[in-house]
Amino acid sequence: MSAQALASHLAAGGGAPVLEARGVHWGPKRAPDILRDISFRLGSGEVLAICGANGAGKSTLLRLLYRYHAPRSGTVLLEGSDLWARPAQEVARVVAAVLQEQPTDFALTARQIVALGRLPHRMGYGAGARDAEVVEAALCRLDLGAFADRRFGTLSGGERQRVMVARALAQEPRVLILDEPTNHLDIRHQLELLSLLRGLGLAIVTTLHDLTLAAEFADRVMILSEGGVLADAAPLMALSEDNIASAFNVTARVDRSGPAPRFSFQLQGC
Repeated sequence: MSAQALASHLAAGGGAPVLEARGVHWGPKRAPDILRDISFRLGSGEVLAICGANGAGKSTLLRLLYRYHAPRSGTVLLEGSDLWARPAQEVARVVAAVLQEQPTDFALTARQIVALGRLPHRMGYGAGARDAEVVEAALCRLDLGAFADRRFGTLSGGERQRVMVARALAQEPRVLILDEPTNHLDIRHQLELLSLLRGLGLAIVTTLHDLTLAAEFADRVMILSEGGVLADAAPLMALSEDNIASAFNVTARVDRSGPAPRFSFQLQGC
């Protein structure tokens, strides 16, 4: 769903946003804001890709959305209520996150890592029959059957990344937040993962360095620059030559002659 279509849908009463940021600011204690006046709305089934140069605030924004950082000012709303007014376990049943950092010293197997995704749903001790079914389904969706009983630390970076996505899916979230999910993946697994995520019907927020993947995968692209929103629009509008040049301090060319845009870059002044 495009940003314009989503806005029309919401305005017509078609549904409230699943995730919303209203004028969010954040910075470390006794230091200036890193993020300034971030606002957006995300509907069910919509994919938002966040792009920008290193240090623009992309990962920091994600930390606000999965309840790691509380805003200095402004509000993050989950299904219409303040994210920080809800119990952490309740939020974990709705929001799942896949981060760039992957522990490598776990003695747990891939299956056991994925099973950790069921913890927010457990009301008593031990896993139930449905937990096992959900875990197996997540392993299958990420094509991890052959690695399920191997120790997590013995897997390649790409295999570990898929395990962490499977763990997030085992949470059965309504909002999925991913920080560079295609890192460590070869081209085929990048495309397979993005196609899988696209078909989940979840509200998805993800950072992506690859502008081509962002243009093909996302309904909307938000470009951050120096902690603020430079653009938030449909991919072809957000990823204009001027916006890319401003955000990344490069000269950009966008070839729109094919089915998907192709990007080329040069250092400014070269």
